[in-house]
Amino acid sequence: MTATRTRDRLKPAPAPTLDERLALASLAMDARLDQAALAVAVNTARIPLPEVTVPHLPQTATPNPYATPIAALLHRARVRIETDGWCRDALFDETGAVCPIRAIRLEAPSRDQADNACFLLLESIRRHWQAATIPSWNAEQGSAAPVLLAFDQAAELAHTRNL
Repeated sequence: MTATRTRDRLKPAPAPTLDERLALASLAMDARLDQAALAVAVNTARIPLPEVTVPHLPQTATPNPYATPIAALLHRARVRIETDGWCRDALFDETGAVCPIRAIRLEAPSRDQADNACFLLLESIRRHWQAATIPSWNAEQGSAAPVLLAFDQAAELAHTRNL
């Protein structure tokens, strides 16, 4: 009987199933990942983090409602006048305020687009006011409100013309 008991004890264990092997592999991987995470934490503990600065956008920033280039340009120029301020008797002043033509030129990607936008702005102004030029009309205004209104009307005109 001792011989049969010895043979029973020496029998190889049954092979682990696939689920058992996957569980063992998962435990081994968890241990290795924990060790690697600890090594990274130790190795980077003294590295100073860079300061990240996020550019501040004005809270009044609104998306451009126009998809056509000239209408979008007129809208950007209008926003520039709202943001930087309106200048009445010069292209710009010491505070950074700008006149309508300067606002258009600053926002235009090309001289051709700036000229087209100025032409549409003058056309819009002439539809509602009596004016020979943009600068002469701009000098007659008492506030920025009519100027902004003219930009809105010119942008709508460019949009309807698909410009």
